[in-house]
Amino acid sequence: MTLAFDVAVRAEAELGEGPTWDPATGRLLWIDILSSRLHTYDPATGRRTVRRTEQHVGAVKPRAGGGLVLNLRDGIGLLDPDGSFRWLHREPVPGRRGNDAAVAPDGSLFAGTMRYDEATGGGTLSRVTGDGTVTVLLDDATVSNGTGWSPDGRLMYYIDTPTRRVDVFDAGEDGTVSGRRPLAVIEEGAGFPDGLTVDADGCVWVALWDGAAVRRYTPSGELDRVIELPVPRVTACAFGGTALTDLYITTARVGLTAPHPLAGSLLVVPGAGKGVAQPAFAG
Repeated sequence: MTLAFDVAVRAEAELGEGPTWDPATGRLLWIDILSSRLHTYDPATGRRTVRRTEQHVGAVKPRAGGGLVLNLRDGIGLLDPDGSFRWLHREPVPGRRGNDAAVAPDGSLFAGTMRYDEATGGGTLSRVTGDGTVTVLLDDATVSNGTGWSPDGRLMYYIDTPTRRVDVFDAGEDGTVSGRRPLAVIEEGAGFPDGLTVDADGCVWVALWDGAAVRRYTPSGELDRVIELPVPRVTACAFGGTALTDLYITTARVGLTAPHPLAGSLLVVPGAGKGVAQPAFAG
């Protein structure tokens, strides 16, 4: 199946990441981690905004009451609807920063961390509730990355990038996860798994860092679709647009000596599939 991409936003993000559709505003949110920038893009008008954050920002998600939640270097921050900032949970650890994050079906935030030097076991995956309560779920991650749930909420998919695996857990209604096992393994030479999203069929779309592609795996772990791209460092993907049929893809140029002209841009594959409406953070 051939799926062609368009350029949604031509940019030079150092480490573009975390595309997230915000249905309340009809905008696509995404971030440039290492440039500490929060981007928005309105596909209906083409309007773009950029806001600088005070720290490296690993993820941004909409909040149920308006505003945004941010996974920052030193913890979890909140942007209120009036644009003001406050900490929900601040826990600075020298040499560590927030990375990818996702909102669970119950409205809690599953927030990952990693060390800047990518030391083995130096990262975490934690569950953060709306009142700021933090429960560490994994204390030995290295590069905690893509996280998402099956349409029925009973399975959680997770990537710790250096493992080269997409793992699956059983997800409890109380926010617990258990029974970790591999769904798919990315073979040598095909890049490393980074961000992910789950579609309405329960299939898992995986961005491949240094793999120049996005892959789709079925719930049984079978590879059934590949979107090839001209940029090597593909970081994350998410469905957006009012019908949730367009797949937005972030990319990076960090570490590339001669980056492709589109490296760091926000790409989109119109009509790639059908996404699932994502819950907003309950804080």
